[in-house]
Amino acid sequence: MGKKKILFINQEIAPYVPDTNMSLMGRDLPQAIQEKGYEIRTFMPKWGTINERRGQLHEVIRLSGMNLIIDDTDHPLIIKVATIQSAKVQVYFIDNDDYFTKRQMEQDEKGDDYPDNGERAIFFTRGVLETVKKLRWVPDIIHCQGWMSGVVPLYVKTAYHDEPSFANTKVVTSLFTKSLKSNLGDNFKRCLEFRDVTAELLKPYNDNFDFEELGKLAIDYSDGVVQASEVVNQELLQYTQDKNIPLLRFPQENYADAVEQFYNNICPNADDTAEDE
Repeated sequence: MGKKKILFINQEIAPYVPDTNMSLMGRDLPQAIQEKGYEIRTFMPKWGTINERRGQLHEVIRLSGMNLIIDDTDHPLIIKVATIQSAKVQVYFIDNDDYFTKRQMEQDEKGDDYPDNGERAIFFTRGVLETVKKLRWVPDIIHCQGWMSGVVPLYVKTAYHDEPSFANTKVVTSLFTKSLKSNLGDNFKRCLEFRDVTAELLKPYNDNFDFEELGKLAIDYSDGVVQASEVVNQELLQYTQDKNIPLLRFPQENYADAVEQFYNNICPNADDTAEDE
């Protein structure tokens, strides 16, 4: 039997961005799961603050070149890759001149949220999923960490559900503290519409998506939710419980062990344990 395959879709990964709870989790959890014998892939946005030379990023030509249409505009998809040598973890970066290369992370130089953060999240999500298809790699579980991956559960369960790469994939969403200060743009809900994601499907959600509304969307289409730190958004934690979605409370110790067991609980059809390397 093959190893269970885990796809990590991260908003932040240290050391490419400053150390935060999210960026350290983005590095440490994939490393720990890989060391347990699982096969992993890891993605993050290629934020404009990332030093490509220092991080030794290089473009993967065979994966780049696709255009993704967001709000009736073509946006070229560029894929780069690098390896965190100390963790022995390879990271794929989703890049685009308009959305990432010339920008900081979620906020501009003045500390204001970018008004098109919603479009950026959609481009990032579709970029990851299209790249995984090109890799011909079939994840058993997708683990989403950070609001930038908040669209992933919706698309995996609807727009990409018939794709062989994702037909049987389970999705886990991690909850963190609130970071976005404003909503995701007046056109976000319209831009979400893609394949099976129709206006009718999105009717239950507010027209103005903020951090909490995006979190609810992610939770609704997730198979499990992880409390990623002691202090998280309480509204979303309560929403998860009200929806009766499997929830892993923040473990004080042995975080990776607890997450591994959680994976096995929500994905019983995959191997119960990973093979020894």
